[in-house]
Amino acid sequence: MPTARASTVRQRRLGVALRRLREEVELSTDDVGWRLGWSASKVSRIETARIGVRESDLKRMLKLYGATERIRGELLALAEAASKKGWWGDYPELRDDQAAYIALEDEADSVLAFESQVVNGLLQTEGYARRLILGWDEVMPRPPAAIERYVQVRLRRQQLIEPPRSLPLTVVLDEAVLLRRVGDNGVMRQQLERLVELAALPNVDLLVLPLDADHGAGLSTFILLEYAPAYEVQFPAMVHIESRTSSQIQDETLAHEYRREFQWLVERSLDAQQSIEFIHRVNAERWAG
Repeated sequence: MPTARASTVRQRRLGVALRRLREEVELSTDDVGWRLGWSASKVSRIETARIGVRESDLKRMLKLYGATERIRGELLALAEAASKKGWWGDYPELRDDQAAYIALEDEADSVLAFESQVVNGLLQTEGYARRLILGWDEVMPRPPAAIERYVQVRLRRQQLIEPPRSLPLTVVLDEAVLLRRVGDNGVMRQQLERLVELAALPNVDLLVLPLDADHGAGLSTFILLEYAPAYEVQFPAMVHIESRTSSQIQDETLAHEYRREFQWLVERSLDAQQSIEFIHRVNAERWAG
């Protein structure tokens, strides 16, 4: 049965849909629990995707809520898809917050990211990613095998922006990211070359915010994961903020604020072609040696 650690957008969509159906027939979680012989907490945990729901239990809930045949079919199909294990479940060394983010990222319909410190994980080369992971290992040592598996996870995530998935990704990179050394010159040179390659993908927009642009808002790294409606369920956008432990915040007001912040950054960044030329120039002048 799915757990909170591995809960996916599909599981959360299902929970939102069930809560909506319950509220439409004006039943409380206590009411549903009493009628189905469950605790109210079980109903709540299903709706918040903290636990999965068996097909037999789902059918009982849908019958109680008077769901139409069409909605029954859609939600049963959604539940079946939600029950499938995500690939990140094969990496138990991931912290819960890391697994939660990967699950959310895996089903996003578009991603907006501002990076002020390092290259976004979906754009990193293997060498750059490994050096970052090894750098953190100097602070918090881990077995060598675990380090390699973290590198594997980073590379596996990158399949999202490649065909057939081709996840739409827009990244604003602060110029400092291009100048900040991670590894040796060879690692940096390959990383900047990779940025140029990925920027050529039709689903990837890469913009550079120059150091001499207006940084007055003092914004730091954030990622906005956005989702299209599915199964008649609108899933709220997710704001991901990087810190020592990452956090995901699902709040439409906050998501709206971050969309505005992202647009502010875009307006002060170089356009796509200028950004590519800028990256080429930095690579030639700083990392060619």
